[in-house]
Parts: sequence; structure tokens; C-alpha cells
Amino acid sequence: MHYAELLKARDELTGPGGAFEIAEADVLGNRIRTFKNAPASVRDVWLSTLQFAERPYLVYQDERLTYAQAHEQVNAVAAWLAAQGVKPGDRVAVAMRNYPEWMLIYWACVSTGIAVVGMNAWWTPEEMAYALSDSAPKYLFLDAERLDRVKERPDMVDGIKLVGVRLKGDAGDVTPWADVIAHGGDMPDVAIDPDSDACIFYTSGTTGHPKGAQLTHRGCVSNLFNMLYAGASSALAVERATGVAPPATPPIPVTLITTPLFHVTANNCGAYATTAAGGTMVLMYRWDAGEALRIIAQEKVSSMSGVPVMARELINHPDFAMTDTSSLVSLAGGGAQVPPDLVQKIEAQVSTARPSTGYGMTETCGIITSVAGDFFVDKPDSAGPAMPSFEAKCVDDDGNTVAPGQVGELWVKGSSVIKGYINRPDATAASITDGWLHTGDIARIDEDGFIFIVDRKKDMVLRGGENVYCAEVESAIYRNAAVAECCVFGVPDERLGEEVGVAVVLKSGTTLSADELRAHCATIMAKHKVPRYIWFLDEPLPRNASGKFLKRDLRDRLNPEALSA
Repeated sequence: MHYAELLKARDELTGPGGAFEIAEADVLGNRIRTFKNAPASVRDVWLSTLQFAERPYLVYQDERLTYAQAHEQVNAVAAWLAAQGVKPGDRVAVAMRNYPEWMLIYWACVSTGIAVVGMNAWWTPEEMAYALSDSAPKYLFLDAERLDRVKERPDMVDGIKLVGVRLKGDAGDVTPWADVIAHGGDMPDVAIDPDSDACIFYTSGTTGHPKGAQLTHRGCVSNLFNMLYAGASSALAVERATGVAPPATPPIPVTLITTPLFHVTANNCGAYATTAAGGTMVLMYRWDAGEALRIIAQEKVSSMSGVPVMARELINHPDFAMTDTSSLVSLAGGGAQVPPDLVQKIEAQVSTARPSTGYGMTETCGIITSVAGDFFVDKPDSAGPAMPSFEAKCVDDDGNTVAPGQVGELWVKGSSVIKGYINRPDATAASITDGWLHTGDIARIDEDGFIFIVDRKKDMVLRGGENVYCAEVESAIYRNAAVAECCVFGVPDERLGEEVGVAVVLKSGTTLSADELRAHCATIMAKHKVPRYIWFLDEPLPRNASGKFLKRDLRDRLNPEALSA
């Protein structure tokens, strides 16, 4: 394999005069790696796309917007917000499906120094109310489904003004999207601090509430450069090793966005990379493998990225063999580890596309590692090497670096690490030490610098790319008066990777069915967090000497096949 060439390519691209030259800078009290040639803010990234005016940018069903049309609407949103008194440093929340308006609002806000609060579209009214109280946005842009949830808890928007997108009929005091666009106007001219917040994305909480991660302009731009570097370094290494050069003019990307834009996978990775290249983003109402195949053929999609189950469902779909997928050059998986067998299936069954993956977190504004093509096929259980803006190390429980090749918790430091969590200095201090982010994943780093994730330190279920913290689910279950004790853990699942399972002991003299417990949970948290597998036990849950539940013992002992889940 071409690992020596990859190392040389990295040194060449990131060294003095290289396109991805790395420099060190003092940022927020820490000395970190950063890209010397990166734009100062996300505003600069968006404004650079004016050159693509006539190209198609956003496609949704039968709707199409060119870059020129998108810029016109982005300018109108930015000018309207400024006219309403929304200033740089303020926050604007977005709660909707992956409609084109999501991206237009996003670019309008980040281009004027306003931080976007990405609201999880699956949240219950209670979860929405918490995030709105926590982030205190001036405005909330929302669609009809989210407006219905607001109507269930109108107190959640006290002091917050609403703008409705794709609403049906009269919505009372909600400003229609059409009125915002009709305002027109030019993009306000503002200066943006690279270390100011570009957006607030929420991660599942370990203690019952999600945490609002502060993604900075520097971090978001660095993630874009990491992604561009990943493609450039791999291509250069393969060219040096094989003599086969990539096309002199890269094809214009057409990307099928399959995951929610309130996550870094779709937004910071899919949207940023496609937009910066002047490509087309194709949005779906919801994931459906058959519909995705139809879109790939119709729009000549060149890349699709989602959680691994999506790629598996695509190539296993009965229409796959009869669909023209020849436009595909990349079939990627993220948000969860891609099973090695799926890497081989993509390589074998999709004649034009190569498998790829990136490992990352909300807390790193996107990817930490990336691997594709020959390197991924050769090391299918690897997440790839760390990107150049990161230092990476594996540490023991005391924070000491372990020997090369040894297993430890992965810590990373660099320009893409978040500033912290809003209103949560305790959580920030627990997660970031002297600029080093504790990923919560157990890993090893091999002799080629490739990172292998081998286990999870966090008490978390990874369900279809969504992090579900066990403590958060347990907190919701304990709010049912019949529950004496409970223990939440992951149950292996072929389609989603893991499903949420829970062992429950009821208080004496009480009754509770699995469906009643699920209904209770569904009023408190999003449906993907609601346990699929529920065991009611007659004896106390097993504990260790320090009183902690023995999750592994429960997971090994309880049989999901015995439940009618």
C-alpha cells in the first residue's frame, strides 16, 4: 500500500508553502495547530461562492435554486434580521426538516456574525423548551411540525419571535417566510471574530439535558480545510504510487444530503464541502433507499454520505441493480463505524464509487479522521489518520500518554475543537483539558498514524448515528412513579448498530407495561431515545462494590429475542 507516499504527501501539503500549510497560534489561551491559508470566517466561505452564480445549488423535490438565487435570498434574510435589531453575537434558532430554507437561514446568520442554534427536529416539546431557554435566541425559524409542538408548550417561546417556513394557512403572530424574502436588501457589512460562535449544536446530555456545543468560525473553516486536505492528500499519494493522475479539472460535486442539517455530518461536512466547490446539494424529505436511488439517477449524484445503514440499504435495495448509479464516485458512512464487510460490499458492488468514512464529533466541528479508497479497503476497520489541524494521542485513566500502538482514550487538540458548552463551565472543564478534547472513545494509533476505535468509554448508545446517553434515558424513566431502579444499555442491532435497552425494577405494589413505559418516555424525549427493549426484573439490579450497575452483566444475560419488541 501507499503509506509512505501518503506521509510524503502530508508533509508536502502541510509544510511551508503548501496549500494546507499548518501554523501554530495562541487561541483562547491554548497553543494549537491551525491552517495558515484558511479564510478568517465562514462569511468568507459563503461570499466566495458568488463566482458560481449560474450553477444549481439547492434541489428539493421539484424546486431548484441557483447560487445567484440563493445569494439573493440569503442577503434578504440577513438584511431583514438586521432591520429587526438582531446583531452580531445574538442567536437565531432553526427548527425544521432539511428544507432549502435551512441552508439559506444558516448562511445569512453566520455571514453576519449571528450564531445559529440548530434544533433537533425530533425533539419533544419539553426538549425544545429546554434548548430555547438554554440558548436564548432572538428569533426561531420553524416549519409546520415544529410550530405544532410550540403550540403544545407556548411558554417555550416567551420573548422569542417566530418566522414560519412552509406553513399551512394563517399562523397568527408568526412572520411568514415570504415576508422575510420580500424585504430584499444587501448583505450587511460586518467584521467577524474567528473565535466567535458560528453555531450552537446540541449533543445528548449525560445528566438528563443536552449540552449546547459552541462551534466557532475558526473551527468550522478548519473542518472544511481538513476535508479538502483529506481528498488532496489521498489523491496525491495514489498518483505518486501508481502514476495515475486525477482529472485536471475536478468534476463539480452533486451531493445527496441524507442526514439532518442540525448535525455536523450533513451541515459542516456535506454542506460546507459541496458549497465551497460550487456543487449542488440535493435534499430529501426523509430517508428512503428507493427514493435515494431514483434521485441518484435523475440528478447524477456523485456522492452520498449518511450513517452506514443507509449505504447498506441502498446497495441491498431490489432496485439497485436496475438503477443507473454510474455518476457515484463516493459512497460514504459517518456518525457510526462502518462495518468492514460494508466497505468490501461498496467496493465490489458499486463499480464507479469508492468507500469512505470520517470519524468525528460535534465537539470537533466535524471530522477528526478521514479515510477513503485504497486506504480504506486496505484497513477497513480503521477510521483513518488524524487530520492535520489536530494533535492526537491516546491516554490512560490518569491522562498520561500510552506507548505507541497501545490502547487508551483518544484525546485531540486543534483549531476545530469547540470553545466549550454554553452555560456549562463544569461540562466544559470535564471534557477539555488545556485544549485537549477527551473524545470518550478508546482507540489505538498504528505505525502509519491510522486511528482504530476499539471501544467506547462514554456510557452511550450509538443508534443509527445518533448519540443516546444512558443517563439521559434513565433520568426520564425515573420520572415514572412506578420505577424503583433502571439501567439503560446498548443492544446490538444489525440495521442501526445499536438499539436502546433497559432493565427495570418496579416499586412494590405497582404495575407498568412496556408500552406504558415507552409512552411515558415519548412525552419527555425524542423517539430515537425511547427504549426498544424493556426487561422487567423481579430482583434488584446487579451492582459492583462501589454501587454501580453491572451493565455488561445485564447486556450479556438478557436476551432481546425473548421480547416481542
